[in-house]
Amino acid sequence: MKKLQLLLIAMILLFAIDVKADDTINSNLDLINPDVRKCLLESSKSEGWELTTLYFNADNKLVMIFEKGENSRTYMSK
Repeated sequence: MKKLQLLLIAMILLFAIDVKADDTINSNLDLINPDVRKCLLESSKSEGWELTTLYFNADNKLVMIFEKGENSRTYMSK
């Protein structure tokens, strides 16, 4: 009976954990400012993130995509 209770608790915990990908777009930074870009690049590199993509989107906003393993972070200018 205790094993069944433990299994039930483990299943509830698995469903209660909120797991989501780290692919949200962070658009609070002024990436047009070279100092902000430099700071973002340095801090990301120190945490193991690698800049993989840098481009201007259709709205003429600068987009930077960093990857670390299978996770990615996207930054878009204001």
